[in-house]
Amino acid sequence: MAMTEMMVDGPVVVRERLEAFADEVLTDAVNRPVQLVNGRLYLRGLLEDGARKSLEPMVARLGGEADYESLQQFLAVSTWDPSLVVRAVAERVVPEIEVQAWVLDDTGFPKDGKSSPGVKRQYSGTLGKIGNCQIGVSVHAVGKKGTVPLGWALYLPEEWCDDPERRRKARIPPEVQFKTKPELGKELIARAGDWDIQRAPVLGDEAYGENTKLRSELDEAAFQYVFSIDKKASVFAPETTFSVPERASDRGRARTRLRPDRKPEPVHKLIERLAEERQTVTFRDAPAQDAEPLASQFVFARVKALNRWQNGAGAEPREEWLICEWPDGHEQPTDYWISNLPADTPPEKLARLARMRWKIELDYKQLKGELGLDHYEGRSWLGWYHHTALVTAAHGFLTLERQNPNHPRPA
Repeated sequence: MAMTEMMVDGPVVVRERLEAFADEVLTDAVNRPVQLVNGRLYLRGLLEDGARKSLEPMVARLGGEADYESLQQFLAVSTWDPSLVVRAVAERVVPEIEVQAWVLDDTGFPKDGKSSPGVKRQYSGTLGKIGNCQIGVSVHAVGKKGTVPLGWALYLPEEWCDDPERRRKARIPPEVQFKTKPELGKELIARAGDWDIQRAPVLGDEAYGENTKLRSELDEAAFQYVFSIDKKASVFAPETTFSVPERASDRGRARTRLRPDRKPEPVHKLIERLAEERQTVTFRDAPAQDAEPLASQFVFARVKALNRWQNGAGAEPREEWLICEWPDGHEQPTDYWISNLPADTPPEKLARLARMRWKIELDYKQLKGELGLDHYEGRSWLGWYHHTALVTAAHGFLTLERQNPNHPRPA
């Protein structure tokens, strides 16, 4: 929905709403009046019609109101805080969308050359292959009435971290050091968890679900999660017991670490043994009023995971849900998830959350296709964060426009 599509109640009225929203989400982040002016202009540029949302074509579309040098300075160099913009947008939009989950994911930003911060030949799900790109980690709130990004982090490969000249040219702050994508995601989740917004279970793909450290840290921080895992991931079956073995002799050292009474097994092997426990679960309302609700067959089991089980455990490993979708007519299951939701969680909720992550793709589609998330052409570390924060603000404004029944829309 571009600016022209929102103008059914008049371009002046829409612009007034946009400027009021811009002031609301930018004021605490900027430190000079000219930055607020440029922020308003940049948001307008992102929302105006136009295939390319990089700086030069946006300035051309904005006409005489925008000055290229001033906007470029605002975007790439000015020291306003993008995280405060993302927070303000989240605290304004999240209460309006009936949040059901947070989604942790990453996306590729295809790039030419070697100078954009973090760029290298690496695998990108966006490209579906290895290509020259940046990778951005993000967290999004997903609700019944829309979505909103809760944070962005640019992944900086180790060769970038260890190259002082490339860091200098891209203006990468000295305190920025190498962190894995799960580490970046954990920081974004923890930061958003301190905001005045509703927490919700965190969803993520296998790259995050198989990181046991991430799962443990989220559990310790009182975040619930439902993560995808590979069928070869190993867990301990529900009947496994952990105990301290007896000493081999009176003279032997007393043993203190708990040891399992059996080895872990791949989740697909465990689910095969539980095939008779399959149950049909409705996980989503029908897309149309006259259609049947969406349902499938699932298996649910309480399991325990322990990475280095050969050395025993200092404490009883915590239980997690193993969730498996095994649709009728399929010889094998199609998907597996692991979750720390409470043991009394209804199957319908577990299945619904497991199958909800697809909504993130719609979010990325709008952020990139309509708002130019991946159109930033600058080579500034701070510029990338400024651009993603302003795209978040534009996305938030569109979400609120859709939710307000007092703003007429085309039939």
